[in-house]
Amino acid sequence: MELKQQFLATYPNAFFLENKVAQVESYLRGQNWIQQDEVVQVLEKPGEGNMNFVLRVETNYRSFIIKQARPWVEKFPQIPAPVERGAVEAQFFQILSTEPNFASYNPICLGYDKNSFIIAVEDLGKGTDYSFLYQDNNQLTKEEIQSIAQYLSALHQINPPADFPKNKAMRLLNHEHIFNFPFAEENGFDLDEVQLGLQEMAMSYKKNTALKAIVEATGLLYLSSGKQLLHGDFYPGSWLKTTKGFKVIDPEFGFVGSAEFDAGVLIAHLLMAQQPKEMVQKFRSIYEKQINLNQSLLARYTGIEVLRRLIGIAQLPLPLSLKEKKELLDKAANWILSEQLDL
Repeated sequence: MELKQQFLATYPNAFFLENKVAQVESYLRGQNWIQQDEVVQVLEKPGEGNMNFVLRVETNYRSFIIKQARPWVEKFPQIPAPVERGAVEAQFFQILSTEPNFASYNPICLGYDKNSFIIAVEDLGKGTDYSFLYQDNNQLTKEEIQSIAQYLSALHQINPPADFPKNKAMRLLNHEHIFNFPFAEENGFDLDEVQLGLQEMAMSYKKNTALKAIVEATGLLYLSSGKQLLHGDFYPGSWLKTTKGFKVIDPEFGFVGSAEFDAGVLIAHLLMAQQPKEMVQKFRSIYEKQINLNQSLLARYTGIEVLRRLIGIAQLPLPLSLKEKKELLDKAANWILSEQLDL
């Protein structure tokens, strides 16, 4: 059975989002998301998404983004994923819409259809995500790292509402691909298909029992509750470079947890993208003036994110040699084992 048929069989009252103008226009009108005289003129894919099916809708009046959460990962349909993630994203944006510090950073949520798991959000323009940072010689500006630090510190100072979703299913999905799958000796993923020689290189980390014990314990902390509202996937693929400046999207992994997770993921990606250490230091100098971090936990989350990206299934477009990856992997393992983020 095709994925579309499976979806409609499971959710018979849902609309299945496709790049079909007439059907989408009818759906949007039924949701009261467009005016009666508003006509959909163009549908297009706004960029490369991982989790959801996403379209940019251009009408005779405006443009906006619609995205559907389906019971699989859009980039990897063989991986199941909870449809409730769309509701988490909608509530995340709704919370931030009441906070003045975020008016310039996040899209406005225009609506959420709980029956079809579709969210409509403001179109931030035809920008690009920050995945270009992984390529040679692309660097953040001082203004951009300042925006990133200010955004994350402001987010982690919000007092999250008691009813914010625990997002347990998404966290379990993330937990598997961060803390378990990359460290399994036999997981069916041949790293030599990513880069010849990587599979053998990865085995020393997969067989390191002391390392894996700390990773497992840290994974349990990730699944526990915390005090800060987290983005949950704060890396360059969730940032947009637009004519209006730095923006943040895709908070479907959001939950209330420990700030060290978001901060550790960010630092890991700055290092994998070979950003100057001064950029990491600048981020920390701004961010840690507002947020008091557990340095041991920060070191562990940073190291684990590096390891899982280099030897797990969620690969990045990194133009690194095997030698460069080995150096990064060894550093990451040391951060985890020593619980010190010694750059």
